[in-house]
Amino acid sequence: MKKIAIVTDSNSGITQEEGKELGISVLPMPFYIDGQIYYEDITLSQEEFYQKLSEDADISTSQPSPADVLELWEKLLKEYEQVVHIPMSSGLSASCETAMALSQDFEGKVQVVNNQRISVTQRQSVLDALALAGEGMDALQVKEILEKEKMESSIYITLETLKYLKKGGRITPAAAAIGTMLKLKPVLQIQGEKLDAYSKCRGKKQARKTMLEAMKKDMETRFSQYVREGRFALMTAYAGNEEEARDWKKEVETVFPGYPITMEPLSLSVACHIGHGALALAGAKMADVRK
Repeated sequence: MKKIAIVTDSNSGITQEEGKELGISVLPMPFYIDGQIYYEDITLSQEEFYQKLSEDADISTSQPSPADVLELWEKLLKEYEQVVHIPMSSGLSASCETAMALSQDFEGKVQVVNNQRISVTQRQSVLDALALAGEGMDALQVKEILEKEKMESSIYITLETLKYLKKGGRITPAAAAIGTMLKLKPVLQIQGEKLDAYSKCRGKKQARKTMLEAMKKDMETRFSQYVREGRFALMTAYAGNEEEARDWKKEVETVFPGYPITMEPLSLSVACHIGHGALALAGAKMADVRK
């Protein structure tokens, strides 16, 4: 039997096709749109999602059903000895807590990782898990390393519109109206369990500059050791605005020469709370795989 199977959810931004290429399983996240259930990258594409968003459809996120999670684990354990399951941050969804409860019946064969990540940084955790498993570590060892390093990442995001922060109750209608009038573009930070305000900028150009400065500061301080050791990954992300994102990636490459910058769509569970047109810059420690 093969030793370890890696499981994540589509909050990681890893598509079903990419999952097959990587040799991992990706649970699709459910969305309710106008009362009808859809599954990310199965019955709901990025394009369809943003179309529904533009039409002001009633969109809410959910979590994979316990039955679907159990069915996947049981199927994998017929082929693998152990499973490492990497869901989105427990601070942003109940799916992690649910999976941890379900895993109690598997006598240690299923290890659920609560490493406080989402989207491109969650993707990095999956890549780290693959690398660590490839070095012969068992599921518990992989879980312990990923959880120990759970805060070793940052995501900075700027938005095109304040509409969805207002809709989600994160800012008041009055603040949204004033911000729109003054062309304010907030920069938000995802660090661990929640989405927090980081800065307010006049226009997207200034917001992009603020994100670059924030990441540069992180790399010179809290991430400096990983930067020196060549174990720091830089990523860009976007919400439906791929053309603008290509320009953003070039700007990031200019500021951080020599880094292989990736560019990925933000997962839809993040996009539904911030709307179309967002840009993000993320960084994360890479696994220390010693050969």
